[in-house]
Amino acid sequence: MAEIRNYTMNFGPQHPAAHGVLRLVLELDGEVIERADPHIGLLHRATEKLAESKPYNQSIPYMDRLDYVSMMSNEHGYVLAIEKLLGLDVPLRAQYIRVMFDEITRILNHLLWLGAHALDIGAMTVFLYAFREREDLMDTYEAVSGARLHAAYYRPGGVYRDLPESMPQYQPSKWHDPQKIDRLNENRRGSLLDFIWDFTERFPACVDGYETLLTDNRIWKQRTVGIGVVSPERALQLGFTGPMLRGSGIAWDLRKMQPYEVYRDIDFDVPVGATGDCYDRYLVRIEEMRQSNHIVRQCVEWLRRNPGPVIVDDHKIVPPKRIVMKQGMESLIHHFKLFTEGYCIPAGEVYAAVEHPKGEFGIYLISDGANKPYRLKIRAPGFAHLSALDEMVRGHMIADVVAVIGSQDIVFGEIDR
Repeated sequence: MAEIRNYTMNFGPQHPAAHGVLRLVLELDGEVIERADPHIGLLHRATEKLAESKPYNQSIPYMDRLDYVSMMSNEHGYVLAIEKLLGLDVPLRAQYIRVMFDEITRILNHLLWLGAHALDIGAMTVFLYAFREREDLMDTYEAVSGARLHAAYYRPGGVYRDLPESMPQYQPSKWHDPQKIDRLNENRRGSLLDFIWDFTERFPACVDGYETLLTDNRIWKQRTVGIGVVSPERALQLGFTGPMLRGSGIAWDLRKMQPYEVYRDIDFDVPVGATGDCYDRYLVRIEEMRQSNHIVRQCVEWLRRNPGPVIVDDHKIVPPKRIVMKQGMESLIHHFKLFTEGYCIPAGEVYAAVEHPKGEFGIYLISDGANKPYRLKIRAPGFAHLSALDEMVRGHMIADVVAVIGSQDIVFGEIDR
């Protein structure tokens, strides 16, 4: 008799469905997976160690680069930890701006997840539709921070600046005639809040469009229903958070259970799945986009009615305005010290977590009273999800690995840190 034995196959790290530099070593019995061994560390950038060698205020841009699809949510966890140790009270308007951009970021994240997940499984049109909506939201990032991706907009004590009163306009060119430019600029004639409001009016119909293509699609359901099932008890044991946990039927959401900023004053529902398979996780994220849209509308309404400061008025933490800095010696000294040595934080330790689009994103910070952290540990949601991959794909086919990785919504910047 010929000896029959399992063989191993390398999946990634350059595989288009690996969602980053994931290397999976699959042990196969024919087409069926007996074991999956994720190899991580190929993207390791030592973010935590870098943050321990820099003043607190210089590490904010590093946070953007962790999960480079959910930039402002990463910043939020970091600045919350600093604010807890400093005992800062953030102005109410800044809290509403943060919540609004957290939810814009959630929609941005889920749009990229939906487009990439559908593309992995074989549905190409959704990818193009999702990126059409992402463009508008990237423009809002650019309007407030000057950058489309790595915003560095949240600061300890508030946000970098107030919302702009005008949006950048398209200019006539040899590619666009004046009539087309007018059409493109139609929703850009007002303020940033007007632009966001216009988006929230259109977006529910866009989500309906994605659902028309996927939710009852026979092929989509064949590829996702009953694939990668995780029971509620097992999801808790594995440390799942976010849509991965809620897809398994547990209604755990930090915005409801441990409210931060102004979430306790905002009306929204927490979508929950029933069976814990890839299809349920898809439905949960689709509904989350609708709920985020609802939250953004509430924030826009409040921000229109309530002007005010967007950052604390403490020049030991926040640099003075440039015009003041150029006229007063004390302001110049504050500015110089902030940008050379930063500020010292009282000794202590703190853990701050936010409901990131992918789950619980936490920052554990230890201060020894110096101007840089003694220790910084990032609790990345994707790490726990990836470590469960072996369990989720055993007994499935190779093609199902792609569906499971897609439903986990992993990004390697935060896993490898």
